[in-house]
Amino acid sequence: MRRTAIIVGILSLTVWASAQSTGSAQQTPPAQGTAAQGTPAQAASTTQPAVKRPPQAKTTPEFDAYKAADANTDPAALEKAADDFAVKFPDSELRVLLFKKDMHLYQNTNNADKTEELGRKFLAIDPDDPDCLTTVAEVIAERTRDTDINRDQRYDDGLKMAQKALTTIDTDVLVPAGTPQEKVDSFKAGLRAQAYSTMGTIEYNRGSFPAAQEDFQKAIDAYPSQPYAPDVLRLALALDKQGKYDDALKAANKAVELSQESTMIGGSARREQDRLQKLTGHAPVAQPQTQTPPNQPAQPQTTPPQSQPPNH
Repeated sequence: MRRTAIIVGILSLTVWASAQSTGSAQQTPPAQGTAAQGTPAQAASTTQPAVKRPPQAKTTPEFDAYKAADANTDPAALEKAADDFAVKFPDSELRVLLFKKDMHLYQNTNNADKTEELGRKFLAIDPDDPDCLTTVAEVIAERTRDTDINRDQRYDDGLKMAQKALTTIDTDVLVPAGTPQEKVDSFKAGLRAQAYSTMGTIEYNRGSFPAAQEDFQKAIDAYPSQPYAPDVLRLALALDKQGKYDDALKAANKAVELSQESTMIGGSARREQDRLQKLTGHAPVAQPQTQTPPNQPAQPQTTPPQSQPPNH
């Protein structure tokens, strides 16, 4: 997945600050309206929008158990610890933090089934979290096949999740006070790009190439400072499918610029570029030396089927 590391760090800081302060004042556990750092919340102003507060521990034992579970770095071990924690503290708000961390650990090992499973565990508790929504939706888009009996239902679910994420990005990304705004803005832009990219992939796989073109362009526009080579290539493929070869070639040329030939995406981009050059009669362009953009997030790559846009 793209650009998830920032929010993982942000959430860790948030829950540490809120739960730690709660543990130090365990005689008076915070009520539902307590502020993130454990101080009594001021009466909500009728002119201020409701703000979603970060998860909190109610007692020191709960927080200590959370810290012990969170110390696991192996996804299988963390999954067991998270499930045990959820059994011991069935109403704990901190359950979601463990499920989300484990979701991303499984994601980093390319275990799509477990990534989706842990993401759905989180969403069963908090159905509005945009990070989990986009993560699960992306797994659905990339791993659902035409031969799957529940193909249409899964694609419908993936579209709904991605669309919902677009409506909750500005309200349900939790950050602690003092986080640089540029980091928050960068992550939100990445989530929007991811949501649109997922929608485009589903539309492409369904043969709705105009809708796919629109979504892939929105994905690129959502994060213009760091155009994502797979999305640019997908845009080229969607245009190609519609016979818009000149525009497709422009996108393919850009995908080539953004990727290295030795990568799967780079090889696919160059094959698409070569095909479109032959179709349009344009002479091959000189290939620039490319480097991986700074701070480009790691992304699992798979060999794209010929009938589908390239996966992340």
